[in-house]
Amino acid sequence: MQERLFTPDDTSDKHRARARIEELRQLIRKYDYAYYVEARPLVSDRDYDRLFAELVELERRYPDLVTPDSPTQRVGGQPLEEFAHVEHRRPMLSLANTYTREEVVEFDRRIRQALGDEPYRYCCELKFDGVAISLRYSQGRFAVGATRGDGFVGDDITQNLRTIRALPLVVRPIRVGGVLLTDFEVRGEAYMLRADFERLNRERLAAGEKPFANPRNLTAGTLKLLDPREVARRPLQLVCYYLDSEQVQLESQSANLRLLAELGFPTSPHWRLCPTIDDVFDYIAEWENRRRTLPFDIDGIVVKLDSIEQQQRLGTVARSPRWAIAYKYEAEQARTVLKAITLQVGRTGVVTPVAELEPVFLAGSTVSRATLHNASFVEQLDLRIGDTVYVEKGGEVIPKVVGVDLSARPADAEPWRMPERCPCPHKSKLHRPEGEVNYYCESPACPWQIRRRIEHFASRRAMDIEGLGEKVVAELVEVGLLETVADIYDLHTKRQQLLGRAGWGEKRVQNLLDAIEASKQQPFHRVLYALGIRHVGEETAKLLAEHFGSLDAICRASLDELQAIHEIGPRIAESLRTFCDDPEEREIIRRLRKAGLQFEERRAPRHKHTPLAGQTFVFTGELDSMPRSRAQELVESLGGRASSSVSKSTTFVVVGRDPGSKLAKAQKLGVPTMTESEFLAMLRHHGVSL
Repeated sequence: MQERLFTPDDTSDKHRARARIEELRQLIRKYDYAYYVEARPLVSDRDYDRLFAELVELERRYPDLVTPDSPTQRVGGQPLEEFAHVEHRRPMLSLANTYTREEVVEFDRRIRQALGDEPYRYCCELKFDGVAISLRYSQGRFAVGATRGDGFVGDDITQNLRTIRALPLVVRPIRVGGVLLTDFEVRGEAYMLRADFERLNRERLAAGEKPFANPRNLTAGTLKLLDPREVARRPLQLVCYYLDSEQVQLESQSANLRLLAELGFPTSPHWRLCPTIDDVFDYIAEWENRRRTLPFDIDGIVVKLDSIEQQQRLGTVARSPRWAIAYKYEAEQARTVLKAITLQVGRTGVVTPVAELEPVFLAGSTVSRATLHNASFVEQLDLRIGDTVYVEKGGEVIPKVVGVDLSARPADAEPWRMPERCPCPHKSKLHRPEGEVNYYCESPACPWQIRRRIEHFASRRAMDIEGLGEKVVAELVEVGLLETVADIYDLHTKRQQLLGRAGWGEKRVQNLLDAIEASKQQPFHRVLYALGIRHVGEETAKLLAEHFGSLDAICRASLDELQAIHEIGPRIAESLRTFCDDPEEREIIRRLRKAGLQFEERRAPRHKHTPLAGQTFVFTGELDSMPRSRAQELVESLGGRASSSVSKSTTFVVVGRDPGSKLAKAQKLGVPTMTESEFLAMLRHHGVSL
């Protein structure tokens, strides 16, 4: 099929040009939908290109006729400096996950109990392994697109989403109950086909570049690129599953999906209405067998109450809806050959064995390396070079060796032993502390440790220095601009050296220096965590900061004084002592103090005069009134401590809905428990406004 081309003579009449431009746009939208959503091309590539070129030429001649929803505007505009923030009109909730049939049955029991004798049914959908996005439409035109972010505020990625061909820039005119639907929000997932992911990785390998990890990570990274033109070079896909509008009252999730398709949005054709929980299990079993026949990755099934009115009555708990659950499939395994074992050095000097594998496709990506945890793990498996091993992805992300097929072991398979020296250029002797399974490189000049220690220091949960990620750290360490974490705060004196590097413009350099300056306001407990002291994680750093109030006080404390604190054992105490006595570490601290970092709590230690001083709270189960993280913050604001584990020194275990094993342990140890309502009453008693 070939459409009439608009000849140059016709362009003399602007009115006719306007009509032809609109005709071309409608044709191109129709062909885009058929090609990208229905996978049913209506015209040849050549004819499509001719029509598109004609539209481009007409808009060039009549720039005042260009509109944001024109197909020519999908890719364009200058790179952004940064993403603006978008507040979601309704929170973007995350689903509760389960891996067992028993928990799905329990979910159904809660639904049945909540609804009484009312009939209900489920709408089951594939759980695409993608990135959640929000799409807002105004007057039928795509207006704003955003990431999930923290569920309440996301990043404005409108220009990047415009590049997705399957996303309608203008929706079809559809009436619902007599109302023309024009203003609404749609939610869905951006994702990438496995074939496209593999093609991009082949291109990167051919160019000598590091391959991408998996389709989901590549999708997430692509959506956060600041240049929409670069985004357009990566073939992202879109699937939509939610529509919300104040113009109409929708009745069901299944009707919602049909309406999305009518409006022109890409939806999955594989959803199913399930009248009973047995039908749900049939659907789960069917797609567990069929999921690898799909051209994209799914990691489970989403089960939702179909009735929206029933959904609204059941409401949410914390950040998850009560009316939906995600059944996650177990991690897939692959079988391949162990070619070699190499070593990897972490930020604290931990040396970890890594399996070098015959490349194998697993859960959406090609795997050639996998963690072996530690030398003891290798010994327990009796793992040998040349063995056939089983690999799976922890959380569908990190590959790990989980077993060995001894029946396939070749006669010449070679045993492996932990080397005596670190593979770093300094070849330091490896040390295994008594009572530990890990080996350590003791050289403070080990370049791998330096990189990872700086990465940790700048990470979001430590000093949160935006712009100082893995690649930047590697670059700055390689050229000698960073050798210790203290060097970060001297980068302002090396502005010209930064500006002289490829890709480092004035704006980028200034943004990094601003982020470094802002990090000086981070509280002491985050600085303590950022220092990367062995065995001192976030919770331990917070505990130490609250108890001692300053790094000086921590370093003055004896081993006995350190171990007198609940949850500080001999290993942590020895590590703190070693850190404080190390002259190189003391010099780094001196420089960080001079730079203006916080080495004291800005408020007085709370353990002596606040209402919950000396009390430790553990939370189990879901709270209806707030997320558990918020409840923990409130406990700490009153001078108490929130812990993740139950012990004899726990003061109270707060029991929410569907408590876990912590409740049983509390009962076994005789630890007092309180209900959520009792916890809230206690907060009010201490003056907390809820």
